[in-house]
Amino acid sequence: MQTRSFPSTPDGRSPAGAEIRYLIEGETGGMIHSTVPPGQVNRATVHATVSEFWHVLAGEGQMWRRDGTREETTVLGRGISIDIPVGTAFQYRCTGVDPLQFLCITMPPWPGDQEATVIEGPWKPTAPEG
Repeated sequence: MQTRSFPSTPDGRSPAGAEIRYLIEGETGGMIHSTVPPGQVNRATVHATVSEFWHVLAGEGQMWRRDGTREETTVLGRGISIDIPVGTAFQYRCTGVDPLQFLCITMPPWPGDQEATVIEGPWKPTAPEG
């Protein structure tokens, strides 16, 4: 069993560019808290082995996703949950005046940044590196 407090400072950045805090990890998955500041556009990526569930806590944004059969852009706002199945191309951005904040659950646990391949997306990225 694990119990953890919310980290007071970020642990780093996701390969896409979001500020992340590691919350908890187990044998079957992991959970992070992500923050995207107003106006930031993150890099488009695709994951090799990991699927994700997201739940938006605050802010506004957009999520572009493309798999083998569909492509769509979803408006993100408080209370919205989405999935990113393994192999799905995706890119997201904060479109509001407040930071976009969300929980991200990875299944299986995140194996490291080599998991994500940066690809071409619909928007020009503005996110800082690493």
